[in-house]
Amino acid sequence: MENEQELGSEGKLEKVEVENPELRLLEMQWHKVKSRLRAELGEATFNSWFKLLTVQGRARGRITLQVPTRFVRSWIEAHYLTRILDYWRIEDETIKRIDIDLQPEYVPQAAQTRVQTAPPSRLPSFTSRPAPAPQVARAPIKRPDMGAPLDPRFTFDNFIVGKSNELAHAAARRLAEDSGVNFNPLFLYGGVGLGKTHLMHAIAWEINNLRPDATILYLSAEKFMYQFVRALRFKDTMAFKQQFREVDVLMIDDIQFIAGKDSTQEEFFHTFNALIDHNRQVIISADRSPSDLQGIEERIRSRLGWGLVADIHPTDYELRLGILQAKADALMARGDHAAVPKGVLEFLAQRITNNVRELEGALNRVVAYSSFVGCAITLEVAQDVLRDLLRASERRVTIDEIQRRVAEYFNVRIGDMLSARRARTVARPRQIAMYLSKQLTTRSLPEIGRKFGGRDHTTVIHAVKKIDQLRGEDPALDEDVDLLRRMLEN
Repeated sequence: MENEQELGSEGKLEKVEVENPELRLLEMQWHKVKSRLRAELGEATFNSWFKLLTVQGRARGRITLQVPTRFVRSWIEAHYLTRILDYWRIEDETIKRIDIDLQPEYVPQAAQTRVQTAPPSRLPSFTSRPAPAPQVARAPIKRPDMGAPLDPRFTFDNFIVGKSNELAHAAARRLAEDSGVNFNPLFLYGGVGLGKTHLMHAIAWEINNLRPDATILYLSAEKFMYQFVRALRFKDTMAFKQQFREVDVLMIDDIQFIAGKDSTQEEFFHTFNALIDHNRQVIISADRSPSDLQGIEERIRSRLGWGLVADIHPTDYELRLGILQAKADALMARGDHAAVPKGVLEFLAQRITNNVRELEGALNRVVAYSSFVGCAITLEVAQDVLRDLLRASERRVTIDEIQRRVAEYFNVRIGDMLSARRARTVARPRQIAMYLSKQLTTRSLPEIGRKFGGRDHTTVIHAVKKIDQLRGEDPALDEDVDLLRRMLEN
């Protein structure tokens, strides 16, 4: 039996046992497919769904992969199977199908010591999901006094799902509807105004509907810190510990705010461990993935990544338009305003891309102006009312940013791209960066040439034509350029 070394998800060399040349080839192809998936989806999403996915064999043009759980298998089959097949066919055009089987019984190493000692969950199980209760009749959530109130508007029913948030939404819904999920904690992360808080509130309301006896505690990390400091001040830490560690579901929003707060992190660490060990659900949100949380202790970051890490990407055009349409329909249903013209909604979805809060705020401003002044909502009115917001939200991609992204993607140094080196491993990324600079910026050809080591504008013209030609001939290169473009535009 031979040993082959392969780069793991964290860039470390891992031993891969290879029994025969055919399996060795499959492992090499699978490594390339995983590299493309990691580059497209990001490290956190990749680790959540593909880290434990293994290749088992090939027969009659069909690749068989294995995963540890039915939930992961169902999600990959529904959302990533076509992408895996497309990437595998770049390596081998004879592959016609990807099959995913379940692995034998699998228990994560971090959980093995807890399986036999953890007591049964206090959350009652259920077999069917009743219809959601009307908002006016929603029962109050049973929660400790130190918890923050929940917004009744933030439910699953009015959460608009798109490609950028479908993973986080599916995980949140699954957790809320099933007390027996096999991921704990659930860690949601994404930029400001993308829906993390909405999903956390929706989870709490859904659990309350289905399991009214469950004790749910939702609060911000800032309030967790305040309550802990207050307990220290009044020498009441035992009551603090008891109140936090006896809940069924603990939800802490914006965990990044305890960065650098050593005492608060120490208490959070012990609270987290106590809840996990007693099979209570923990849900955390942040503005970045666990591994990127600066100022948070390594032992905490590692535990935050134990369960399922789900990222929420910036919204795409279709999702922004859907959110605006739902908001406009709600305003009209309440009698606050007449229908907003579709052209205005499309304009807002196209121009305001930072976050959902700004998007909804822009629509509210336009509707309010129309109501106060007594004028119809038109595209010209929207442009005039939102002049400052539209100017601030313009997305400007720079040549420096393009060079950095391309260098990272192809694992070359920026200095090499700007140098006179003509090796293919450097020249091709340089040409792609020039091509993207021409496509995504308003810089002239001579300006682009100067940014690439003082090259002549004819060199930029040649690079643009060359990449245009190769995109039509080389599907892999076309995929690379398209992915880089989407990464830069979002």
